[in-house]
Amino acid sequence: MSTVSTKSQETIKLNFESFIEWDNNPFILFSNEGKIIYLNHAAEILFGYASKEDLYHIALTYAPQNFGHKMTQLTLTYDTFIFFAISVGYENEEQLSLRLYHMPPSKPKLVPKTDNMVMTDINILLEANIALFRTKNTNTLRLLADQDLPPFKIDQNHFSKLLRKALDSFRASDSIDITLKLLIGQHILIDAKKTAIVHLSIKANGRYNDADTLIESLATEAHIKCITTEYAIILEIPFIRNDE
Repeated sequence: MSTVSTKSQETIKLNFESFIEWDNNPFILFSNEGKIIYLNHAAEILFGYASKEDLYHIALTYAPQNFGHKMTQLTLTYDTFIFFAISVGYENEEQLSLRLYHMPPSKPKLVPKTDNMVMTDINILLEANIALFRTKNTNTLRLLADQDLPPFKIDQNHFSKLLRKALDSFRASDSIDITLKLLIGQHILIDAKKTAIVHLSIKANGRYNDADTLIESLATEAHIKCITTEYAIILEIPFIRNDE
């Protein structure tokens, strides 16, 4: 609760918690022992992908030397979440705040052409490419896929080429985890229409990045958002159905 004085000397009490809760940028208030005092809904979602210890360490690392706040531009990636800046502040030695700012989404330059797209069961297409990968690799591979995901339009040949290149970057990994699911509550705009997103992640303890430029290029051509990190490749695929 904050108190604001107006020019007429009237005192208005304002509760800013709702405004913080509505903010799409994660906000976390830590104690000086690293315990969470408060977090908004966006931060709750982020904690499904980032650890409390990691975020507290970041807050300590980038905290200002004196009371107040400091904004720092840096890139932080947690699964599909990409942040371009953080703000760390404190007014006393008991509490430390951290706010992370989402990277603005890039607007697609082109509208996906559906000429080469056909209704596809992506589970079957994914399993076929995994089987091909396994003919040359003996890595332990775990697949967690939503088998109820309905067919949608995709350029099968182009997507298979992208998938083969992505899998090949994990050729020396001891163990590979692949997850396929429909993202709930997230969408992209295609031709002014809201389109759901199919999330495909491939993760391991490390991978080769020599083909990343080609992988990202293939993804861009297919209008698929591609996120590459040291340990993962994440593809966000437009869930285009018959009526789009």
